[in-house]
Amino acid sequence: MKHKASSFRKKLLIYFMFFTAVIFTVLWLLQTVFLQNFYNSMVIGNTKSAADKITSFCLDGDMSEALDDISINNSLLVYVIDTEGNILYSADEYKKGHKHSADDDEDFQQIKGGRKLRKGQQHYRELPDNYEDFLRKLSSSDSGSAEMKTEQMYFFGKYIDYGSSGEKAILYLGTNLNAVGSAARIIRIQLIIVTLLSVGVGFVLAWFMSRRFSRPISQLNQKAHTLGESAENVDYHKGFCSEIDDLNDTLDRTDEKLRKNKQFQNELLANVSHDLRTPLTMIKGYAEMIRDISHEDEVQCAEDVAVIVRETDRLTALVNEILEYSELQMTDTEAVMTNVDLSEIVGTVTDSFESLYEKDGYTFERSIAEGIFVSGNSSRLMRTVYNLVDNAVRHIGSDKWVGVTLKAENVKAIIEIADHGEGIASEELERIWDKYYTNRQRNGKGVSGLGLAIVKQIVIQHGGVCGSESEIGKGSVFRITLNMTLIG
Repeated sequence: MKHKASSFRKKLLIYFMFFTAVIFTVLWLLQTVFLQNFYNSMVIGNTKSAADKITSFCLDGDMSEALDDISINNSLLVYVIDTEGNILYSADEYKKGHKHSADDDEDFQQIKGGRKLRKGQQHYRELPDNYEDFLRKLSSSDSGSAEMKTEQMYFFGKYIDYGSSGEKAILYLGTNLNAVGSAARIIRIQLIIVTLLSVGVGFVLAWFMSRRFSRPISQLNQKAHTLGESAENVDYHKGFCSEIDDLNDTLDRTDEKLRKNKQFQNELLANVSHDLRTPLTMIKGYAEMIRDISHEDEVQCAEDVAVIVRETDRLTALVNEILEYSELQMTDTEAVMTNVDLSEIVGTVTDSFESLYEKDGYTFERSIAEGIFVSGNSSRLMRTVYNLVDNAVRHIGSDKWVGVTLKAENVKAIIEIADHGEGIASEELERIWDKYYTNRQRNGKGVSGLGLAIVKQIVIQHGGVCGSESEIGKGSVFRITLNMTLIG
């Protein structure tokens, strides 16, 4: 059984919630699991940086105030100890320390481990129990510095030059590594509350956002189901995002094309069915006559065959015009444009009609300017001129005169095909370019009523304009105007 894909809204909601879960998972890891390691690395880095600052202060002489500030600002326990184990300076983040000079030896008292402390200085901290271990580690160090770490504390020390006399001393710094423990518990409780609230708010926001994102998709989906139908399309409100707006425009263009194709199919069935039925009926009728009656009479049989051939040619021409017009309607496939000698095309078409109808007394009066070039498709432009001349021949007057003119005016190429036929009423002039119109209104003298419609379609594709003038009883002039190409 084929698995049905989830809806866009559901998938968007799931992805958003997954994104929220990932973000909070990372946040929990950083704030709980990795917080201690991160805190320790930051504390150790600050301790070493403080030691470098103290070293630079020692070179400047009195450094009591600077040591006090560093101790308080970095939560450090600071000791400065001479090489004999006497505490020269001590401070922590709660109490400022005091400087000891060599003249104050009588004020020192002996403390545990043989170390001395100034008498009455009750605020001095004793050295940690692991100082002796640290001292041995420092003595064996090649870099002049050493560090030690316990579960609760981190110690770092190095040799320095102390005071203005520049005597050698040991800088011994200690900091608490367990301070983050209580903070982590507070953060963990806070994270639980924040996570629950954020997940709830995130779910509501994700639900509304998924609806907001999926609504235009649903509208376009409904619109796609009604493409080409007569029913009104689903309203789509632009402005959500450019890509979906472009998709909506594409669907609108597709809908327009489908409606045109459907309209063309309906017109084809309504208007051409009669034109197709008539020649087919005559072909069938004359074929039956040959079979049943005139097959033994050679003369009558030849006449009947001639009618069949004529009607077959008419049917072929009708189908060709319908196919040609259908091809022109497909604007997605543009014709290949080249530099075309329009003078040669008009002259060639006129020569063809003149050789065909000259024996019947037709006169083709021509005024064709030389060297007129346009950008276009040669075969389609030749079809345009052919249809106009053919239209004039079909509606020619009693004098059997057709005028063919090609001239240039204001960088425009103008073709005029004139006749002295029955003329066209003024109210019909605008409609003669419509498909199937002339075949119904002008006594059926065309093949399908598509001749002038084909001309109009080709001229529009070439960026030109069609026009016509006519007077009842005096004839008509059909005109097309195209942009010329200047030949250097």
